[in-house]
Amino acid sequence: MSARLINVWFFLFLFPAILSLPVSARAQSTGQPSPAAPSPSPSPAPSEQGPVKIVLSHATMCEKVESLAPVRPAVAFSASVGQVYCFTSFDPVSQPTLIYHRWFHRDELSTQTRLRLYPPRWATYSVIQLRETDKGPWRVEITDQNGRVFDTLRFSITD
Repeated sequence: MSARLINVWFFLFLFPAILSLPVSARAQSTGQPSPAAPSPSPSPAPSEQGPVKIVLSHATMCEKVESLAPVRPAVAFSASVGQVYCFTSFDPVSQPTLIYHRWFHRDELSTQTRLRLYPPRWATYSVIQLRETDKGPWRVEITDQNGRVFDTLRFSITD
């Protein structure tokens, strides 16, 4: 399949599906195949599939994401940065799967972002906009739809 056809497919079918996902008023998300990954293809019914196999290959907090790569990863961010991203990549992804980025501030759930993964590998991220009241300890739990925690990323928002 040509790159042009993949882009057309993405904007006609996948992009509207991403936009239709419920996203918190404070959070935004996106997902895209990891570089060199083919576009998602229709999957068989769950009864025809084996067990779901997904492996979190990379997770980090960062100041932004460019070209599907984290920029300025850190564990402490100034509130003046304005936003913080949680970047994750999975390899392999055996079938389309939902994951969640669950953002906690001072052990209270602040927002939860639902993200969809597609085979064979997928990278995605979510972002929150920072406010002055967001200073303090944070964590993001990366989970599947059954609550299995792949990783927990801890970071702080400072002056």
